[in-house]
Amino acid sequence: MKAIPTLLNDFITQFPQSTVGGLTVGAIYALIALGYTMVYGVLRLINFAHSEIFMIGTFGALFVVTQVVGVTAPLSGLALVGMLLLLLTVAMAASGGAAVALEYIAYRPLRRRGATRLAALISAIGASFFLQELFALQVIPPLFDRPEGRNQLGVPRIVEKDTLFTIGDAAVRTDHVIVIVAAVAMMIALDQFVSRTKIGRGIRATAQDPETAVLMGVNIDTIVRTTFLLGGAMAGVAATLYIVEFEITQYNIGFILGIKAFTAAVLGGIGNLRGALLGGFALGLIENWGAIFFGSDWKDVIAFTVLVIILMFRPTGILGESLQQARA
Repeated sequence: MKAIPTLLNDFITQFPQSTVGGLTVGAIYALIALGYTMVYGVLRLINFAHSEIFMIGTFGALFVVTQVVGVTAPLSGLALVGMLLLLLTVAMAASGGAAVALEYIAYRPLRRRGATRLAALISAIGASFFLQELFALQVIPPLFDRPEGRNQLGVPRIVEKDTLFTIGDAAVRTDHVIVIVAAVAMMIALDQFVSRTKIGRGIRATAQDPETAVLMGVNIDTIVRTTFLLGGAMAGVAATLYIVEFEITQYNIGFILGIKAFTAAVLGGIGNLRGALLGGFALGLIENWGAIFFGSDWKDVIAFTVLVIILMFRPTGILGESLQQARA
């Protein structure tokens, strides 16, 4: 254990770069957390298979990079913009479609039979393991000419990670800017969609009182399907940005990330869209700042410690307002 003066000096020295890294990974947490928070807000269900929805998005992006475009060198200019838009489109379609299929197969039959939330939770866990094994047992990877199965898959570099500018001693790279700006833009777009559109009003009405919403002409099945689609699409955006930033994927890539995103949702206030944004950035910063003192091997411990503390002392999260209470 380092002496306290040494730790403080390390913290001061590494704080700027650690903050940039925390905001970058926090943006990805926040996008994944949106799926948890939307489904919980409408159905009061923790969709633990959402981490695999994210994983499917990374494989969709990998398919585009390796099989459709065949990227062999980092891109720039309009080629990079077009590539990112293509990746976002495919990953959002893959994750969103998988989320809708998951709702139709695993959750809707239970909901129509009036099953308990415990039954839905068990179904979510089962779906999570099924999807992991589907991508692990050499069923899906061969489609990418990658027979590794359970091994980690590398993704060709898409963007050159050049330093755009510095803030103090922190170097802000191209990929950092892409991840943070794209994540914030997508979260603002989702927030405005839920706040201002007819479907968004249906989502809020269903979250607040599903019985009354039905009497007012709201189609619950459509609203639930749309909720899963939107949450899955945000996971697809997160998958694209993860590929850009970390350049890897794996059959279980979403497991730890999913738990951390759930932690971010609880930290910000699960069921609150803006809380997911706040919680994601906060968790990313807490992790990176804590790693300065304890080392990077302790990042997961720090994240789960935050989850326990929040559940003990403020289970409603920082903002505390749920989607059921949100107003346009």
